[in-house]
Amino acid sequence: MAKQASKTYIDFASTSVNGDIVLSLEESGRTTEAIHRGEKISRGITTFLTYLFILILALAMIFPFYWMLITSLKQNDEILATTQTFFPRIVMWSNYVHVLQVFRFGTYMRNTIVVAIFSTIGTLLTTILAAFAFARLKFAGRDAVFAIFLMTMMIPGEMMVISNYITVASFGWVGEGQTLTDAYLAEIVPFIVSVFYIYLLRQNFKQIPNELYLAAKVDGKSDWSFLWKVMVPLAAPTLISITILKFMGTWNAYIWPNLVTTNSDYRLISNGLRGSAFVDVDSGVTEYGYQMAATVLVTVPLFLLFVFFRKYIMRGVGRAGIKG
Repeated sequence: MAKQASKTYIDFASTSVNGDIVLSLEESGRTTEAIHRGEKISRGITTFLTYLFILILALAMIFPFYWMLITSLKQNDEILATTQTFFPRIVMWSNYVHVLQVFRFGTYMRNTIVVAIFSTIGTLLTTILAAFAFARLKFAGRDAVFAIFLMTMMIPGEMMVISNYITVASFGWVGEGQTLTDAYLAEIVPFIVSVFYIYLLRQNFKQIPNELYLAAKVDGKSDWSFLWKVMVPLAAPTLISITILKFMGTWNAYIWPNLVTTNSDYRLISNGLRGSAFVDVDSGVTEYGYQMAATVLVTVPLFLLFVFFRKYIMRGVGRAGIKG
């Protein structure tokens, strides 16, 4: 005996309430108004939970910065006390005055700015040329070479410290008799090539229609002219992102500058934060209030840089992930 397929029917009924026609579903016994109200409540609960989750994450991210700020305004006895306070009992603005007088802020800032600027310029040049070659030029083994480049991203940076140090040492940039110029070269040259930035810009270059390249060749333009007059202006958001990210990375560098410099006068501002300027000579205790005040002064320029240029970072990284 053949099994009869079951069917479900939903009957709609309309009634008049105060002159208004109300449509109801006979199967569920709910009106459309009740259904819409339930959906609205469900969306409201989902939105509330979403924003609550985002708020918790935001607080978790902001709290370390808040703690750094209030610590920079505390006395050292209050910082080292067993019971911690969420606001200084006595606001010590003098911590910042002490930092500007003792920290040699100008020397460290000069070194950091010089290294950051030249390192960023070198990275931009190598990134633009390499990305153009991998995106537009056709040569034997191009894809294989690019694949090898990407493989190097899997190698932790710590594994290349020894080889980089041996390389710069062979040029006489480290060791006895090191000059300020040698220190700058040792801090800049090993990091003017970034595979990640090359990959990022290559993906952006590949979005530019090939017809533009062919039209430029018909007009007699060289590859060099096409690169700087067409591709670089079109990829400006990505290049701005690379500039900002590279500058921030150099600003925060610590291990390598500390390794290749023999004189504290040649080191960057992040190295100065771990120096002896914040250690009390008599007791040997670190003055964390002074140290946090210096950290705030170092962090503010990067914070302002991100605030004013965050849209370029997001736009540049976002465009690199879109296939044209």
